[in-house]
Amino acid sequence: MKIYFELNGKPQYLEVKPGESLLSLLRRLGMKSVKEGCGSGECGSCTVLLEGKPVRSCILFAPKVQGKRVTTLEGLGTLDNPHPLQLAFVEAGAVQCGYCTPGMILTSYALLEQNPNPTPEKVREYLVGNLCRCTGYKKIVDAVLLAAEWKREGRW
Repeated sequence: MKIYFELNGKPQYLEVKPGESLLSLLRRLGMKSVKEGCGSGECGSCTVLLEGKPVRSCILFAPKVQGKRVTTLEGLGTLDNPHPLQLAFVEAGAVQCGYCTPGMILTSYALLEQNPNPTPEKVREYLVGNLCRCTGYKKIVDAVLLAAEWKREGRW
């Protein structure tokens, strides 16, 4: 079956395999930020934005994105031109192994689009489905709050 969707601002029209997950399709398209952790939608490592909302790509069938907009971390910023949220994660020391980072950043981006002034409790609540085994969560929450401050100041 062929589907059409937008990936990181670029149109895609391609064949999907029967039963293929969005995660598998994105990996075939070279998206390295989308990772399989648990394979059951529990850990958040495969998080992408679908129409601006965080979804678990490991449990979403690829045809479900027909006609929709998908954003991976590659669509948010690059090494040469990182998004301020990515810079906030680095500045706050919220990255260690990096496995969970793309999902954390995309989920945080969705939160800050809805609520540019979240409390620490709101950040923790919003990130509840994204698991990290390295940093704890304090530095991640600090990074999101720093990015929120920058957003309010007009830095992104």
